[in-house]
Amino acid sequence: MIAIVDYGTGNLCSILNMLKKVGAKGVISSDAVDLRNADKLILPGVGAFDNAMGNLEKLGLIPILNELVVKGRKPILGICLGMQLLTHTSEEGKLPGLGWIDADTVRFRFDDRNRLKIPHMGWNTIEQVKKSPLLDDADAEPRFYFVHSYHVVCRKEEDVLTKTTYGYDFISSVVKNNIAGVQFHPEKSHKFGMKLLSNFAERF
Repeated sequence: MIAIVDYGTGNLCSILNMLKKVGAKGVISSDAVDLRNADKLILPGVGAFDNAMGNLEKLGLIPILNELVVKGRKPILGICLGMQLLTHTSEEGKLPGLGWIDADTVRFRFDDRNRLKIPHMGWNTIEQVKKSPLLDDADAEPRFYFVHSYHVVCRKEEDVLTKTTYGYDFISSVVKNNIAGVQFHPEKSHKFGMKLLSNFAERF
């Protein structure tokens, strides 16, 4: 069973519906018992970094997540803002992130010759830079749906799973041991997202 962490933000029902489509059992919950009983976790996220971290703190979820993910090494997938919460800091806010990935979250910056719209919104491809069960048997050119103004910058290249180009190359997913994060929305990415979530449920 996969527990989708409910802390007041994210496309919870969309993720749950996509899990059902790939044959995975899921539950939306902020209850510590549900999180502990789950085989895997999904940390969703839509909105502002500080609001998200503040909600996790108010609900008392940060110690539980640290216990399960860092100490217990329970597999977790952060989605969009959920991926950014895995980092140490974000330029969007002042609160510290979870710090599970040695990285920070920064805003897109473009020069005058290459000024693209922010947020980066719509379909884009990913370039896989290392192997992971998360992308096993993926389409030859997988495409995912993005909506974001900030992106992750890793200090350790070995944590980077994929990169995507929008004005310049940025990190679009990370994997470190039992921890994964994707900047895009697999729950909005049709067959490509279904395959990724299926891999997370069955292989990661």
